[in-house]
Amino acid sequence: MPTKRKYVSPLREQAAARTRELILQSATRLFAERGYGRVTVAEIAAEAGVSSKAVFASAGSKKDILNEIVDTAVRATGSEQTIRGLLAERDLDAVLKALAHGTRAGNEGMFTVHEAIHKAVPSHEDGEAFWQRATADYRSALRTAAHHLHTLSPTTRPEEETADLLWFWFGPTTWRTLVIENGWSWDRAEAFLLHTALATLRSE
Repeated sequence: MPTKRKYVSPLREQAAARTRELILQSATRLFAERGYGRVTVAEIAAEAGVSSKAVFASAGSKKDILNEIVDTAVRATGSEQTIRGLLAERDLDAVLKALAHGTRAGNEGMFTVHEAIHKAVPSHEDGEAFWQRATADYRSALRTAAHHLHTLSPTTRPEEETADLLWFWFGPTTWRTLVIENGWSWDRAEAFLLHTALATLRSE
């Protein structure tokens, strides 16, 4: 006797997906504003306009939600597009300009997500590994940029050191320090970091 196929309602699936997205967006805002450790599942539910039971059923535990936020950040960095653009450039100025603008766009566009991740690190059970996971693709992109710079203009500085400098200038912590902690505009921060990087690497 044939087994009955379970009916799946497209409308129900769409509603479930919308609920999950609303929960993730609400959690991201709360984590960014108050910090991961100071937010409860009940507060996420209230922000999203659903029950705590719905949060667990749709998005899982608070830790599960944070992991999904990190996955969102990794998927949406725009690093691949930035790297493709700078690899097409053939001189130092153009490469660094593309890198400065691309990392600025990624940090500015994902500001709330990055804040949620940044504020979660101190209270996360394994903060260092969590931060490494959240920034692994970002670091890899900057290592690729450093390699490209060395192929265009060989220098006595080790390639790894150039990658470290690019992280220092264009990594998420530097953007946050200038824009969030010191109140600089994104335009001012981009211009300053580009100028600093150019001045240092041109002087070799």
